[in-house]
Amino acid sequence: MAAGADPMAGRCREPNNDGMQATSQSGAVRHSDVSAEPISARAMAELVDDRGAGAVVTFSGDVRDHDHGRSVTRLDYEAHPTAGGILADIAAEIAERFDVIAVAVAHRTGPLEIGDCALAAAVSAAHRGDAFAACAALVEETKARIPVWKHQHFSDGTDEWVNCA
Repeated sequence: MAAGADPMAGRCREPNNDGMQATSQSGAVRHSDVSAEPISARAMAELVDDRGAGAVVTFSGDVRDHDHGRSVTRLDYEAHPTAGGILADIAAEIAERFDVIAVAVAHRTGPLEIGDCALAAAVSAAHRGDAFAACAALVEETKARIPVWKHQHFSDGTDEWVNCA
């Protein structure tokens, strides 16, 4: 590197179309959203697609028909107003921490039926190990930190609230 050259030159990204600032040493946040609109891992994968990617790893967290031996009929998710900002922070942290090309993540709110996607994530990277590690961390950090509450409805007529998706 030439004396006086900026070591970050060429490694930062411009703001994305969705207005999110994605300035990361290694990767860009292409999408981060909490909304009532349907989401999918396929849509997230399309957002992180890149000619330099040797791997795209996705995660689809879907509503299942059971929880701890009880039959689930449906779920409702409610998000705190700060959830979108927190999810954006998590995505940016993952893009910074791992050697990735791009990150995209979305969490659903509102009523969901069995089989609907509640959390969708995708990460692209030059190498599969980086993509797998980053996607796993993205999902775990989201589940641990995002202020979203899950209201489960069971087939026996009972229900329960679970803090954080």
